[in-house]
Amino acid sequence: MIVVTTNNIEGKEILEYKGLVRGIVVRTPTVWQVIARGFKGLLSGNNIRYMRMCEQARQEAYTMMIQHAVELGANAVVGVRYDTGDLGGYHGSSEVFCYGTAVILR
Repeated sequence: MIVVTTNNIEGKEILEYKGLVRGIVVRTPTVWQVIARGFKGLLSGNNIRYMRMCEQARQEAYTMMIQHAVELGANAVVGVRYDTGDLGGYHGSSEVFCYGTAVILR
């Protein structure tokens, strides 16, 4: 599966657009991650555990997007983007959204 952030792929022809594909993951940090993030905020610097949780969420959203493209019969995804959002008062939860356009390349 070819996955790119551009809307086309040099040297390849898009034969068919299959549609929007996406993956979404919602994460709520554990109590310990919230506490550790609070202490790190006071001291500054990176919170490695929290960063790992975020990276895992991005990877899961990406994998879900690819699975969606495969289900549509695509062999590539163009225009890939990530978006994140805070779910407000829902216990510090956040979402990671990965999306693009599934296509068939020649």
